[in-house]
Amino acid sequence: MRITLILSSLLMMGVLLQGCSKATSKAEYKFKKPGGDGVAAKTGDVTVTEEELLSGIEVELYEAEMKIFEIKFNRLKTLLVEKYMAKDPKAKGLTNDEFFEKVIAPTVKVSEQEVNDFIKERKIPAQQINDQVLAKIKQFLSGQKKADALEEWLAGKAGKDGVTVFFQKPSRPTFDVQVGNAPTVGGENAKVTIVEFSDFQCPYCAEGSKVLKQLKDKYGSKIKVAMKQFPLPFHTQARGASIAALCVNEQDTAKFWKMHDELFADQSKLSAEDLKSTAKSLGVDMDKYETCVSQKTYEKQVNADIEQGKNLGVKSTPTFFVNGQLVRGVMPVEEFSELIDQQLAL
Repeated sequence: MRITLILSSLLMMGVLLQGCSKATSKAEYKFKKPGGDGVAAKTGDVTVTEEELLSGIEVELYEAEMKIFEIKFNRLKTLLVEKYMAKDPKAKGLTNDEFFEKVIAPTVKVSEQEVNDFIKERKIPAQQINDQVLAKIKQFLSGQKKADALEEWLAGKAGKDGVTVFFQKPSRPTFDVQVGNAPTVGGENAKVTIVEFSDFQCPYCAEGSKVLKQLKDKYGSKIKVAMKQFPLPFHTQARGASIAALCVNEQDTAKFWKMHDELFADQSKLSAEDLKSTAKSLGVDMDKYETCVSQKTYEKQVNADIEQGKNLGVKSTPTFFVNGQLVRGVMPVEEFSELIDQQLAL
Protein backbone atom coordinates (compact mmCIF):
# COMPACT_ATOMS: atom_id res chain seq x y z
CA MET A 1 0.00 0.00 0.00
CA ARG A 2 2.82 2.41 0.91
CA ILE A 3 4.59 1.75 -2.41
CA THR A 4 1.35 2.50 -4.25
CA LEU A 5 1.02 5.83 -2.42
CA ILE A 6 4.64 6.72 -3.14
CA LEU A 7 4.27 5.88 -6.84
CA SER A 8 1.04 7.90 -7.04
CA SER A 9 2.74 10.89 -5.39
CA LEU A 10 5.74 10.67 -7.70
CA LEU A 11 3.54 10.41 -10.78
CA MET A 12 1.54 13.44 -9.67
CA MET A 13 4.73 15.41 -9.04
CA GLY A 14 5.89 14.40 -12.51
CA VAL A 15 2.73 15.82 -14.04
CA LEU A 16 3.05 19.06 -12.10
CA LEU A 17 6.73 19.53 -12.88
CA GLN A 18 6.68 18.27 -16.44
CA GLY A 19 6.72 21.73 -17.95
CA CYS A 20 9.90 22.84 -16.13
CA SER A 21 11.92 19.66 -15.64
CA LYS A 22 14.86 18.45 -17.67
CA ALA A 23 14.54 15.38 -19.85
CA THR A 24 15.30 12.18 -17.93
CA SER A 25 15.98 8.63 -18.97
CA LYS A 26 12.90 6.37 -18.80
CA ALA A 27 12.30 2.70 -19.33
CA GLU A 28 11.07 1.88 -22.82
CA TYR A 29 7.62 0.28 -22.85
CA LYS A 30 6.84 -1.88 -25.88
CA PHE A 31 3.16 -2.69 -26.28
CA LYS A 32 2.32 -6.03 -27.89
CA LYS A 33 -0.72 -8.24 -28.29
CA PRO A 34 -1.31 -10.61 -25.32
CA GLY A 35 0.41 -13.96 -25.71
CA GLY A 36 -2.37 -15.92 -24.02
CA ASP A 37 -0.07 -17.13 -21.25
CA GLY A 38 -1.43 -14.82 -18.53
CA VAL A 39 1.63 -12.55 -18.61
CA ALA A 40 0.94 -8.81 -18.53
CA ALA A 41 4.55 -7.60 -18.78
CA LYS A 42 8.11 -8.85 -18.49
CA THR A 43 11.60 -7.44 -18.45
CA GLY A 44 14.65 -9.62 -18.08
CA ASP A 45 13.86 -12.21 -15.44
CA VAL A 46 11.03 -10.10 -13.89
CA THR A 47 7.45 -11.01 -14.84
CA VAL A 48 4.11 -9.40 -13.90
CA THR A 49 1.10 -11.65 -14.42
CA GLU A 50 -2.33 -10.54 -15.54
CA GLU A 51 -3.70 -11.72 -12.18
CA GLU A 52 -1.19 -9.60 -10.26
CA LEU A 53 -1.94 -6.60 -12.47
CA LEU A 54 -5.71 -6.70 -11.85
CA SER A 55 -5.64 -7.67 -8.17
CA GLY A 56 -6.67 -4.74 -5.96
CA ILE A 57 -7.99 -2.55 -8.78
CA GLU A 58 -11.09 -4.59 -9.69
CA VAL A 59 -13.51 -1.92 -8.46
CA GLU A 60 -11.72 0.96 -10.20
CA LEU A 61 -11.65 -0.96 -13.48
CA TYR A 62 -15.34 -1.86 -13.21
CA GLU A 63 -16.32 1.75 -12.51
CA ALA A 64 -14.25 2.97 -15.48
CA GLU A 65 -15.83 0.33 -17.73
CA MET A 66 -19.29 1.32 -16.48
CA LYS A 67 -18.64 4.97 -17.37
CA ILE A 68 -17.81 3.93 -20.92
CA PHE A 69 -20.87 1.68 -21.05
CA GLU A 70 -23.17 4.44 -19.77
CA ILE A 71 -21.84 6.90 -22.37
CA LYS A 72 -22.55 4.38 -25.12
CA PHE A 73 -25.93 3.34 -23.67
CA ASN A 74 -27.15 6.93 -23.29
CA ARG A 75 -26.01 7.67 -26.84
CA LEU A 76 -27.90 4.58 -28.01
CA LYS A 77 -31.12 5.76 -26.38
CA THR A 78 -30.70 9.23 -27.87
CA LEU A 79 -30.29 7.76 -31.37
CA LEU A 80 -33.29 5.44 -30.91
CA VAL A 81 -35.49 8.33 -29.81
CA GLU A 82 -34.36 10.48 -32.73
CA LYS A 83 -34.97 7.68 -35.22
CA TYR A 84 -38.42 6.88 -33.81
CA MET A 85 -39.30 10.59 -33.83
CA ALA A 86 -38.28 10.89 -37.47
CA LYS A 87 -40.62 8.01 -38.39
CA ASP A 88 -43.59 9.33 -36.38
CA PRO A 89 -46.27 11.07 -38.51
CA LYS A 90 -46.93 13.49 -35.67
CA ALA A 91 -43.41 14.87 -36.01
CA LYS A 92 -44.15 16.69 -39.26
CA GLY A 93 -43.16 20.34 -38.93
CA LEU A 94 -41.93 19.94 -35.35
CA THR A 95 -38.44 20.12 -33.94
CA ASN A 96 -37.40 17.27 -31.65
CA ASP A 97 -37.89 19.50 -28.60
CA GLU A 98 -41.36 20.53 -29.77
CA PHE A 99 -42.26 16.90 -30.46
CA PHE A 100 -41.12 15.93 -26.98
CA GLU A 101 -43.23 18.61 -25.28
CA LYS A 102 -46.34 18.15 -27.44
CA VAL A 103 -46.37 14.39 -28.02
CA ILE A 104 -44.24 12.59 -25.45
CA ALA A 105 -44.74 14.63 -22.30
CA PRO A 106 -47.71 16.97 -22.88
CA THR A 107 -49.40 16.29 -19.54
CA VAL A 108 -46.40 16.42 -17.23
CA LYS A 109 -47.22 18.58 -14.23
CA VAL A 110 -45.94 18.73 -10.68
CA SER A 111 -48.52 19.22 -7.95
CA GLU A 112 -48.06 21.13 -4.73
CA GLN A 113 -48.60 17.87 -2.86
CA GLU A 114 -45.73 16.23 -4.71
CA VAL A 115 -43.45 19.14 -3.78
CA ASN A 116 -44.51 18.86 -0.13
CA ASP A 117 -43.97 15.10 -0.16
CA PHE A 118 -40.47 15.63 -1.57
CA ILE A 119 -39.64 18.14 1.18
CA LYS A 120 -40.93 15.75 3.83
CA GLU A 121 -39.09 12.75 2.40
CA ARG A 122 -35.78 14.62 2.15
CA LYS A 123 -36.33 16.21 5.58
CA ILE A 124 -35.58 19.71 4.30
CA PRO A 125 -35.81 22.18 7.24
CA ALA A 126 -38.69 24.66 7.00
CA GLN A 127 -36.32 27.61 7.42
CA GLN A 128 -34.56 26.61 4.19
CA ILE A 129 -37.72 26.65 2.11
CA ASN A 130 -38.22 29.75 -0.09
CA ASP A 131 -39.50 30.49 -3.59
CA GLN A 132 -36.14 29.71 -5.18
CA VAL A 133 -35.87 26.32 -3.44
CA LEU A 134 -39.47 25.47 -4.31
CA ALA A 135 -38.79 26.30 -7.96
CA LYS A 136 -35.73 24.05 -8.01
CA ILE A 137 -37.66 21.19 -6.41
CA LYS A 138 -40.45 21.59 -8.93
CA GLN A 139 -37.94 21.66 -11.79
CA PHE A 140 -36.24 18.51 -10.47
CA LEU A 141 -39.52 16.61 -10.11
CA SER A 142 -40.65 17.78 -13.55
CA GLY A 143 -37.37 16.52 -15.03
CA GLN A 144 -37.90 13.13 -13.42
CA LYS A 145 -41.43 12.88 -14.78
CA LYS A 146 -40.32 13.87 -18.27
CA ALA A 147 -37.55 11.27 -18.18
CA ASP A 148 -40.12 8.64 -17.14
CA ALA A 149 -42.45 9.75 -19.93
CA LEU A 150 -39.63 9.43 -22.47
CA GLU A 151 -38.75 5.92 -21.24
CA GLU A 152 -42.41 4.90 -21.45
CA TRP A 153 -42.75 6.30 -24.97
CA LEU A 154 -39.59 4.53 -26.10
CA ALA A 155 -40.80 1.27 -24.53
CA GLY A 156 -44.03 1.59 -26.49
CA LYS A 157 -42.17 2.10 -29.72
CA ALA A 158 -39.82 -0.83 -29.06
CA GLY A 159 -42.80 -3.10 -28.42
CA LYS A 160 -42.83 -6.46 -26.66
CA ASP A 161 -39.59 -7.58 -28.33
CA GLY A 162 -37.68 -4.67 -26.82
CA VAL A 163 -34.29 -3.52 -28.07
CA THR A 164 -31.53 -5.98 -28.94
CA VAL A 165 -28.18 -4.49 -27.94
CA PHE A 166 -24.92 -5.84 -29.36
CA PHE A 167 -22.52 -4.53 -26.75
CA GLN A 168 -22.17 -5.95 -23.25
CA LYS A 169 -22.74 -4.38 -19.85
CA PRO A 170 -19.61 -4.82 -17.71
CA SER A 171 -19.78 -7.59 -15.11
CA ARG A 172 -19.50 -6.54 -11.50
CA PRO A 173 -16.34 -7.71 -9.73
CA THR A 174 -17.02 -10.65 -7.45
CA PHE A 175 -15.28 -11.22 -4.13
CA ASP A 176 -15.14 -13.98 -1.55
CA VAL A 177 -16.99 -12.27 1.31
CA GLN A 178 -17.13 -14.30 4.52
CA VAL A 179 -20.15 -13.54 6.74
CA GLY A 180 -18.35 -14.80 9.83
CA ASN A 181 -20.04 -13.77 13.07
CA ALA A 182 -21.88 -10.76 11.64
CA PRO A 183 -25.56 -10.40 12.62
CA THR A 184 -27.85 -11.86 9.96
CA VAL A 185 -31.54 -11.87 9.15
CA GLY A 186 -33.53 -13.83 6.58
CA GLY A 187 -33.30 -17.39 5.32
CA GLU A 188 -30.48 -19.30 7.00
CA ASN A 189 -29.92 -21.39 3.87
CA ALA A 190 -30.92 -18.66 1.40
CA LYS A 191 -29.49 -18.86 -2.09
CA VAL A 192 -28.60 -15.15 -2.02
CA THR A 193 -26.60 -13.45 0.74
CA ILE A 194 -26.28 -9.68 0.91
CA VAL A 195 -23.40 -8.44 3.06
CA GLU A 196 -23.49 -4.75 3.87
CA PHE A 197 -20.59 -2.71 5.27
CA SER A 198 -22.34 0.12 7.08
CA ASP A 199 -21.94 3.02 9.52
CA PHE A 200 -24.71 3.97 11.95
CA GLN A 201 -23.90 7.67 11.64
CA CYS A 202 -23.81 7.73 7.84
CA PRO A 203 -26.93 9.37 6.30
CA TYR A 204 -26.53 7.35 3.09
CA CYS A 205 -26.51 4.16 5.18
CA ALA A 206 -29.86 5.23 6.62
CA GLU A 207 -31.19 5.38 3.05
CA GLY A 208 -29.54 2.04 2.35
CA SER A 209 -31.37 0.48 5.31
CA LYS A 210 -34.67 1.48 3.69
CA VAL A 211 -33.66 -0.28 0.47
CA LEU A 212 -32.71 -3.40 2.44
CA LYS A 213 -36.08 -3.36 4.19
CA GLN A 214 -37.82 -3.29 0.82
CA LEU A 215 -35.70 -6.21 -0.35
CA LYS A 216 -36.42 -8.19 2.83
CA ASP A 217 -40.14 -7.53 2.37
CA LYS A 218 -39.97 -8.56 -1.28
CA TYR A 219 -37.85 -11.70 -1.02
CA GLY A 220 -38.37 -12.88 2.56
CA SER A 221 -36.45 -16.10 3.31
CA LYS A 222 -35.07 -16.21 -0.25
CA ILE A 223 -32.31 -13.85 0.87
CA LYS A 224 -30.08 -13.48 3.89
CA VAL A 225 -28.76 -10.07 4.95
CA ALA A 226 -25.62 -9.60 7.06
CA MET A 227 -24.34 -6.34 8.52
CA LYS A 228 -20.62 -5.69 8.86
CA GLN A 229 -19.48 -2.73 10.94
CA PHE A 230 -17.55 -0.06 9.05
CA PRO A 231 -17.63 3.11 11.21
CA LEU A 232 -15.88 5.91 9.37
CA PRO A 233 -13.21 7.76 11.40
CA PHE A 234 -14.85 11.17 11.01
CA HIS A 235 -18.17 9.87 12.40
CA THR A 236 -17.29 10.20 16.07
CA GLN A 237 -20.35 8.31 17.38
CA ALA A 238 -20.38 5.50 14.82
CA ARG A 239 -17.88 3.18 16.54
CA GLY A 240 -19.72 3.41 19.87
CA ALA A 241 -23.00 2.67 18.11
CA SER A 242 -21.47 -0.39 16.43
CA ILE A 243 -20.17 -1.77 19.72
CA ALA A 244 -23.50 -1.09 21.45
CA ALA A 245 -25.48 -2.79 18.68
CA LEU A 246 -23.22 -5.85 18.79
CA CYS A 247 -23.66 -6.02 22.56
CA VAL A 248 -27.42 -6.21 21.93
CA ASN A 249 -26.80 -8.83 19.25
CA GLU A 250 -24.93 -10.92 21.84
CA GLN A 251 -28.21 -11.31 23.69
CA ASP A 252 -30.70 -11.47 20.82
CA THR A 253 -30.09 -11.04 17.09
CA ALA A 254 -33.73 -10.10 16.47
CA LYS A 255 -33.27 -7.21 18.91
CA PHE A 256 -30.08 -6.20 17.11
CA TRP A 257 -32.11 -5.67 13.92
CA LYS A 258 -34.72 -3.68 15.85
CA MET A 259 -31.94 -1.51 17.23
CA HIS A 260 -30.46 -1.28 13.72
CA ASP A 261 -33.78 0.10 12.43
CA GLU A 262 -34.21 2.54 15.32
CA LEU A 263 -30.69 3.96 15.08
CA PHE A 264 -31.06 4.58 11.36
CA ALA A 265 -34.53 6.04 11.84
CA ASP A 266 -33.11 8.76 14.13
CA GLN A 267 -29.37 9.28 13.81
CA SER A 268 -29.44 12.13 16.31
CA LYS A 269 -29.68 9.54 19.11
CA LEU A 270 -26.23 7.97 19.02
CA SER A 271 -24.78 9.23 22.30
CA ALA A 272 -23.91 6.64 24.95
CA GLU A 273 -27.00 7.55 26.95
CA ASP A 274 -29.26 7.41 23.89
CA LEU A 275 -27.84 4.02 22.92
CA LYS A 276 -28.43 2.78 26.45
CA SER A 277 -32.00 4.07 26.34
CA THR A 278 -32.65 2.35 23.01
CA ALA A 279 -31.20 -0.93 24.28
CA LYS A 280 -33.36 -0.70 27.41
CA SER A 281 -36.51 -0.13 25.33
CA LEU A 282 -35.77 -3.39 23.52
CA GLY A 283 -35.86 -5.34 26.77
CA VAL A 284 -32.27 -6.58 26.90
CA ASP A 285 -30.51 -7.48 30.15
CA MET A 286 -29.06 -4.06 31.01
CA ASP A 287 -26.39 -5.35 33.42
CA LYS A 288 -24.97 -7.56 30.67
CA TYR A 289 -25.33 -4.76 28.13
CA GLU A 290 -23.51 -2.16 30.25
CA THR A 291 -20.70 -4.59 31.08
CA CYS A 292 -20.34 -5.45 27.40
CA VAL A 293 -20.24 -1.78 26.35
CA SER A 294 -17.91 -0.60 29.14
CA GLN A 295 -15.43 -3.40 28.37
CA LYS A 296 -15.70 -2.74 24.63
CA THR A 297 -16.18 -6.47 24.16
CA TYR A 298 -16.84 -6.17 20.45
CA GLU A 299 -14.23 -3.60 19.51
CA LYS A 300 -12.04 -6.37 18.06
CA GLN A 301 -14.94 -7.52 15.90
CA VAL A 302 -15.51 -3.96 14.67
CA ASN A 303 -11.80 -3.64 13.84
CA ALA A 304 -11.87 -7.01 12.06
CA ASP A 305 -14.89 -5.91 9.99
CA ILE A 306 -13.10 -2.70 9.01
CA GLU A 307 -9.98 -4.63 8.01
CA GLN A 308 -12.04 -7.13 6.03
CA GLY A 309 -13.83 -4.28 4.26
CA LYS A 310 -10.57 -2.56 3.33
CA ASN A 311 -9.19 -5.81 1.93
CA LEU A 312 -12.33 -6.11 -0.21
CA GLY A 313 -11.94 -2.57 -1.55
CA VAL A 314 -14.57 -0.90 0.64
CA LYS A 315 -13.82 2.82 0.68
CA SER A 316 -17.18 4.31 1.58
CA THR A 317 -20.49 3.39 3.17
CA PRO A 318 -22.76 1.78 2.45
CA THR A 319 -21.07 -0.89 0.34
CA PHE A 320 -22.95 -4.09 -0.46
CA PHE A 321 -21.94 -7.51 -1.76
CA VAL A 322 -24.72 -9.57 -3.37
CA ASN A 323 -23.35 -13.11 -3.45
CA GLY A 324 -19.97 -11.43 -3.60
CA GLN A 325 -20.89 -8.96 -6.37
CA LEU A 326 -20.03 -5.45 -5.31
CA VAL A 327 -22.63 -2.67 -5.22
CA ARG A 328 -21.21 0.64 -4.02
CA GLY A 329 -23.59 3.21 -2.55
CA VAL A 330 -27.37 3.42 -2.37
CA MET A 331 -28.86 2.01 -5.56
CA PRO A 332 -32.55 1.65 -6.48
CA VAL A 333 -34.35 -1.51 -5.36
CA GLU A 334 -34.67 -2.46 -9.04
CA GLU A 335 -30.88 -2.67 -9.44
CA PHE A 336 -30.54 -4.97 -6.43
CA SER A 337 -33.51 -7.02 -7.64
CA GLU A 338 -31.84 -7.54 -11.00
CA LEU A 339 -28.79 -9.04 -9.29
CA ILE A 340 -30.85 -11.08 -6.83
CA ASP A 341 -33.11 -12.48 -9.56
CA GLN A 342 -30.07 -13.48 -11.60
CA GLN A 343 -28.64 -15.38 -8.65
CA LEU A 344 -31.96 -17.02 -7.77
CA ALA A 345 -32.27 -18.24 -11.35
CA LEU A 346 -28.91 -20.04 -11.29
